[in-house]
Amino acid sequence: MSRRGRGWLAVLIGAGLASAGFSRDGAAAPAQVTVRFVAPERYTDADDRYGSGPGLRGTLAEIRRIIEASALRVMGPDETLVVDVLDIDRAGFVRPDLNIPSGLRIVSDVTPPAIRLRYDLRRGGRRIAGGEERLTDINFLFGARAAAAFGSFGYEEALLRDWARTRLSGRAGGPGPRPE
Repeated sequence: MSRRGRGWLAVLIGAGLASAGFSRDGAAAPAQVTVRFVAPERYTDADDRYGSGPGLRGTLAEIRRIIEASALRVMGPDETLVVDVLDIDRAGFVRPDLNIPSGLRIVSDVTPPAIRLRYDLRRGGRRIAGGEERLTDINFLFGARAAAAFGSFGYEEALLRDWARTRLSGRAGGPGPRPE
């Protein structure tokens, strides 16, 4: 085979490996997560109007970080995930009359976190799980979950980690991806 023919062959093999989810050296491509926010200005409770916590940009950045970290922890190589966040309702509510002038977030058992999302999980280009879900946990203040929730987004982080473990991985004890 001529040098020119071998060059094209290498390009075709490389393209075939990439489309099959492998890098040039034959190793599986790393998992990838894309998070998109759909109409975030309309979310139930993502923007802190009273200055007692992060604003909309800070909330979205933190939710993106949590989703990416939670998903990548359980996804396998050659898997890609696209998550559209449709609504965020953080645990608790802001009482502007407390801790004047900035307000204070009050968390109680009647104010659980809720996140609505749509997701698409693919392995090697083939859809292996997906759907639209409303995540919430009415028992978010009980037991180890409450103790583990710390920081401004502790309850939301526990909720999203749980979702990633049960929906995106069969390796972590959850039911694993559901074929579609």
